Formats: sequence, C-alpha cells, structure tokens
Amino acid sequence: MTEKHVVAVCGSLRDQSYTRRALEHALVGVREAGGTGEILDLRAYDLPSLDADEDEQGDSEVVVERVHEADAVILGTPVYHGSYSGVLKNTLDYCGFDEFDGKTVGLLAVAGGGFPVTALDHLRSVCRALNAWVLPHQVALPNVSSQFDGDELVDEGLEKRVHVLGRRVVEYARIEPDPTTFEAGENVGAGGK
Repeated sequence: MTEKHVVAVCGSLRDQSYTRRALEHALVGVREAGGTGEILDLRAYDLPSLDADEDEQGDSEVVVERVHEADAVILGTPVYHGSYSGVLKNTLDYCGFDEFDGKTVGLLAVAGGGFPVTALDHLRSVCRALNAWVLPHQVALPNVSSQFDGDELVDEGLEKRVHVLGRRVVEYARIEPDPTTFEAGENVGAGGK
C-alpha cells in the first residue's frame, strides 16, 4: 500500500493565522498515522473571485490539481459571521466533483468567540454536495487566541482532538465509495445529468 498524502487547505490569509497553526497540528496526526501532509497556503496563490465563464483564472489550475492529487483533504477555516471564510468558499468553487467525489475530508474551524460549530456544519453540507466522505470527527477551537501559546496548543485534550483528525483522514483515505446518493443525481457534473 502506498503512503497516503493529505492536503490541508488553509482558509485564512492572515500572516499569524490560528487556522494555519491548528492545521500544522493536524498534520502531526497525519504523520503519526504514517501519511504525508502539507498545508495548501492560499496566500501563495492568485485566486481571483471565480468567474464561471472563464476556464482558468490566476493559479486556479495549480490549486485544483493539488486538491485533486491528494488522497484526503483537511479543510481549515476561521469562523466569519457564523460560517466559513470567503477565501475557502472561493477555493471550493474552483474545485468540484473531480476533486472531491469519494474523497475523505476532515473539518477544522477556529473562532475568536465561543461557537465555531456552524461553520463546520456549513462545510459538511458543501462537501456532501460534492460527494465527499466527511469524517464524523471534526475539530472546533473556540476562543482561539487563548488556545495557543506561540505555536503550541495549551489544552492537551484539544491537541489530542486535532491530532486524531489528522490520523483519521489517513486511516479513512481511499475508503470504498458509498453508492451514489439522490443528491449526487441532482447535481450537474456528478454523473447524474
């Protein structure tokens, strides 16, 4: 069996991003499970707002290819107005069924306040619409500025949850796909129409 490779997509453009720091910890779990992993740092790419009339824009082809080639993906986002970031939404808009159909996806959200769960619910819905296999285990880091001391997570229980997320995406990468869903048949591009 070949080594499984995980791409952790960072939905934050901030230089001192807590999302990026948390994803680095998830990649520790990836390595613990025998996989390889890397951050897809969206700051490094030119991704203009998607124009569906254009085939390729900026660095979209490179970003899409990196997601496509991954055995599993972790989507990390800061919580903005109760949902995930526009940066991550734009990236997901460039991707589609070719990148996510049957792919294992882990979800991670960080919030300045105390309730980051709705962003995870929204991402779960998007991934489900793309026929991804979303892990039941997800990670929410509330009040995130108090969760880190430098780059280190201060709560051992939370650190363990983040590491488990990384391990699970490796363990369930390349899971046997489920039968096609009703939703897939209704989505243009998913083989249903």
